[in-house]
Amino acid sequence: MADLFDTPSAKSADGPRPLADRLRPKKLAEVIGQTHVLGPDGPLGAMLAAGSLSSLVLWGPPGVGKTTIARLLADETDLAFVQISAIFTGVPDLRKVFEAAKLRRQNGKGTLLFVDEIHRFNKAQQDGFLPYMEDGTILLVGATTENPSFELNAALLSRAQVIVLERLSLADLERMAQRAEQELGRALPLKGEAREALLEMADGDGRALLNLIEQVAAWKTDTALTRDQLSQRLMRRAAKYDKSGDEHYNLISALHKSVRGSDPDAALYWFARMLEGGEDPRFLARRITRMAVEDIGLADPQAEAVCLDGWQTYERLGSPEGELALAQAVVYLALAPKSNAVYTAYKAARAAARETGSLMPPKHILNAPTRMMKDQGYGAGYAYDHEAEDGFSGQNYFPDGMKRPAWYLPPERGFERELKKRVDYFAKLRSKRQDG
Repeated sequence: MADLFDTPSAKSADGPRPLADRLRPKKLAEVIGQTHVLGPDGPLGAMLAAGSLSSLVLWGPPGVGKTTIARLLADETDLAFVQISAIFTGVPDLRKVFEAAKLRRQNGKGTLLFVDEIHRFNKAQQDGFLPYMEDGTILLVGATTENPSFELNAALLSRAQVIVLERLSLADLERMAQRAEQELGRALPLKGEAREALLEMADGDGRALLNLIEQVAAWKTDTALTRDQLSQRLMRRAAKYDKSGDEHYNLISALHKSVRGSDPDAALYWFARMLEGGEDPRFLARRITRMAVEDIGLADPQAEAVCLDGWQTYERLGSPEGELALAQAVVYLALAPKSNAVYTAYKAARAAARETGSLMPPKHILNAPTRMMKDQGYGAGYAYDHEAEDGFSGQNYFPDGMKRPAWYLPPERGFERELKKRVDYFAKLRSKRQDG
């Protein structure tokens, strides 16, 4: 059974091999990109230099070399390379893999078990790896496109180091294209701008780039193609976006922080990226409104109304026209004065409420609808503010014995400049009344 999982070292000579397979690196030094982990100062480079490789989880987008790196790590450490996929492997298959690894270990050979899409295993299946990792039967290398901290068990993560792999840069993709041209024995029939467009279409995915190159190389053309001609022949690869996964949270975070950072162009870019990825505009409308409440607040009270109006406009117009109203709200928020003073004060008030939740209001601000309550002092000494000088009594409204806090501290920005004047004004009057 182990033979079903062991990857043969010799390449089959039967039939044509895809370009991506023909260009698969033979050693780690040939891997394009990922120098931050493979270089001498990177975690994998340091492990190999020390001759001590631990279990790993390779986390990164598709087409950045996770499988290749795992295979080459096995070669570098003289371990048997066994590859399985969590999509197609069940518990009986795992048992056979572990038994084969035990036999291999008894014969003096270690096993590097590469598990593709490891996040697709459930908790019980993930727990099944632990005893074999602990006793050295296997060295586990898992690959995932999802955030390991959300998708993998804490027990498994505590026994493996997470290695973050990055999408390939345009420079990395150009190196890969040049290597492909050497393998093909000819240059791609593309003008400079078309070549740039081809690299952009790959969207950081090396495997996607090689597939695109293979298509272009098969075209019979006597002249170099322009960007427009390339676009007519090739469909742009769909941007990587999972509405329920990491990209969803990464992009909404980028949009929110761009708005907070008062950059309307960046905010529009991330807003557009999410729409192009198929995000529900209603989700964006809700999050944009949250930004107005959380990061602008009373510095511009109109901001919230702009968001709600944009949301309502989208509901009436639908896509794509209604999305323009949301885009207008995004730009308005980005350029609005920023303040989280109310947000900060609100959180402080909630924390104080949890800590002092049983304290009664002072009796002078309690109503006394019955004789007994009046006899107990409810409402006694209450000063009606409309009858006080300046319409302000300065009485205490916090529980007796609770030190008066100062939670709302408006900044000198936007409309809150005026509110700060009012806060300071009432603070002086309150002090004056209490001294009196």
